Amino acid sequence: MIYKKPQLINNEIYHVVSRTVGDTEVFDDEKDFYRGIFSIYEFNNANSVEIRLRRQQRKKEKVLESIEKAYGRPTSVDGTSVDRRDKFVEVLAFSFMPNHLHLILKQVKDDGIVKFMKKVNGGYAKYFNEKYNRKGHLFNKFRAVYIKDDDQLKNTFVYVHTNLISLIETGWKEKGIANPEKVKEFLENNKRHSYPDYLGKPRGVNLELNHFSGAN
Repeated sequence: MIYKKPQLINNEIYHVVSRTVGDTEVFDDEKDFYRGIFSIYEFNNANSVEIRLRRQQRKKEKVLESIEKAYGRPTSVDGTSVDRRDKFVEVLAFSFMPNHLHLILKQVKDDGIVKFMKKVNGGYAKYFNEKYNRKGHLFNKFRAVYIKDDDQLKNTFVYVHTNLISLIETGWKEKGIANPEKVKEFLENNKRHSYPDYLGKPRGVNLELNHFSGAN
């Protein structure tokens, strides 16, 4: 069957899946999936982004923010740093499996999802290939499924955040969950996905998720 990519419309929400070529495991190491999380924040920007320079800039911003807060001069009204990105999308949820990435995205700019995924996949591939002395494409073309209503959005939210269960309980969808308490603790504390962000648990990564009604 030929997969026909849907027309991507501004202010609509999509479940996006990006899988690696040959199911290569690229988000297995902790530093690698943290780089992935960093990428979906930093590359959500129509402006040119150089990751090495942004990492340096982010360190400076954190120092300045701590100084400004200490002296009562926050960088914005609510005391957080000012977001100067020209965003392609709003990231509603994410989950990093070893060989693929799930995202729930709201497109806010024309061709925003396409441009965002091109930046994310290309930027991460450059990082991964250099680190592991690898050449060639790393990701297949992404798939996008239109989310048409709140019920589908809630179901997709659950699907994205329960994907990780397979890392500790193989075949759980067919067999059921053997240890619910272990799974609950795993999902609430695993930093591979955005569920802990919805629970208000800090991760040390400046990723601002957009909450949507009835998600949690």
